[in-house]
Amino acid sequence: MSLNKASLWVCILLAMMITGLNACTRIAFQPTPKPTVTPRVTGGLIRFRGNFFSTAGECGYCHTALKSANGTVYSIQDDWRSTLMANAGRDPYYLAHVADEVNQHPQHRAVIEAKCATCHIGMASLTAEFDNQKVTIIGDQGLLNPNNPLHPLALDGVSCSLCHQIQDRNLGTPQSFSGGFNVDSNTPVGERVVYGRFEVNPAMATVMQSASGFVPQTSAHVTRSEFCAVCHNLFTPYVDDNGNLSTELFAEQTPYTEWLHSAYRDSQACQDCHMPTAPEAVPVANTGSPMREPYHQHYFVGGNQWMLNLLKAYPDEFAVSAESAQFDQTIARTLDQLQTKTARIQLTAEPQDQSLNVNVRIDVLTGHKFPTSFPSRRVWIHMIVRDADGKVLFESGAWRPDGSILGNDNDEDETKYEPHYQIITRPDQVQIYEPIIGDPNGQVTTSLLRAQRYLKDNRLLPAGLDRDTLPSEIAVYGEASQDPDFQAGGDIVHYQISLDSPPAYPLSIEASLYYQSIGFRWMHKFALSNLTEAQNFTSLAANVPNPPIPIATARLTLNAPQP
Repeated sequence: MSLNKASLWVCILLAMMITGLNACTRIAFQPTPKPTVTPRVTGGLIRFRGNFFSTAGECGYCHTALKSANGTVYSIQDDWRSTLMANAGRDPYYLAHVADEVNQHPQHRAVIEAKCATCHIGMASLTAEFDNQKVTIIGDQGLLNPNNPLHPLALDGVSCSLCHQIQDRNLGTPQSFSGGFNVDSNTPVGERVVYGRFEVNPAMATVMQSASGFVPQTSAHVTRSEFCAVCHNLFTPYVDDNGNLSTELFAEQTPYTEWLHSAYRDSQACQDCHMPTAPEAVPVANTGSPMREPYHQHYFVGGNQWMLNLLKAYPDEFAVSAESAQFDQTIARTLDQLQTKTARIQLTAEPQDQSLNVNVRIDVLTGHKFPTSFPSRRVWIHMIVRDADGKVLFESGAWRPDGSILGNDNDEDETKYEPHYQIITRPDQVQIYEPIIGDPNGQVTTSLLRAQRYLKDNRLLPAGLDRDTLPSEIAVYGEASQDPDFQAGGDIVHYQISLDSPPAYPLSIEASLYYQSIGFRWMHKFALSNLTEAQNFTSLAANVPNPPIPIATARLTLNAPQP
């Protein structure tokens, strides 16, 4: 196909696909400082072209309806639109945190909003930065205000033309973390490079340039974990008691560094789990692309099922681009990820005359800590023992309908926290794997800009780490650091249960591992706030239950000890 014929074919294709739009005029790539109509969102992808970035709607029509040789249909845009990547700018919990931190530390508003915008609404924030404009998120001038010319880019979250324009510069180094990635700020629209793993022949490259304004270039860096680390390794300063920003940084989120010290660094990258490959070769475009493999599906599957449920419940309020069925698919993938790819649990037990010794072993399957990333996440053991009549003899780790854990000191009192246990002897002792952050005075806090240290970090470690030689940013903190049973790859917890009298055998023992993406104290931290973003989150969250997700369960029937 000649280049002229390729350009003509694109014009005809776009004219057929975009009703009422002169396709060849549309691809003239004139800068678009402000959309002439309100971007279409609910029920459809946003369509907007800027000087540096375009929304997913400008990419999606060539990367959907991708049919394999077996006739299976794949769609990059449909997989992506119901993920938290696509909805990073809509996330009400994120916005509530931004508003809360700005309210607490107004003197640092510019720093807070610039940092928080980079990875959640990067296309809009970088456009503003490249144009020498102030970067703000909330308020009348904020990028998420519908009247802002860059609002469509902000609403599109972590989108195609953001990730695929990240350059292979300094990846994996501290300079690249916390949103320190590099995107070309000089090349004009229509000539900008986007990176992918596959070679694209010149004719097809011309088709893509004509259709999207971007020139494809092959680079393997998009397949490496370092590529993800630019936003998923996050280090932040804290505000000291005098109101000043520290030069010291707090390791708020470090899944990349955790992975780097694990056994998985030589066998699996982030993309292998979170963008699983299709079981067959798939064309990456519907414009004549050859079959490609491995084809990484844009599932971006994580562990925050609750937020997906919230977005699905309020499609109009959040102006989501995904349909309910698409959210259902992403929610199902998230549940499968949590229940089949994170951890296993095993039980052994030994009866005594009036006591019971139970050992719970947890084996971790993840390539990073579990849970990892944002410090609101927690995992815990629910242990329950019943006699032959069904009477509960012992229970640790039960929860209330509001998502709080019975016996958890932090859920009862925000100034306290539950320690790590090697041995549990009482029902009010609960093994909770979690990070607890402390302020510069060593007090428990959920304020991200007061986070100076970890008071507790006993999150389960991936295989291959050496617990005692980890760098400080991913070290174990609290009692777990001295627990000989808490090692790379899992933990063993010993339950020594006293019984008032010889029980009615056989005993039924059940141990389950449960997970919450937003624990009770983090979920309710904005309950008394009068900030608009905080009130919005709280009012919507009140209607979406936050029960823990069962990760794994082990059961054991125990007969009476032999005399």
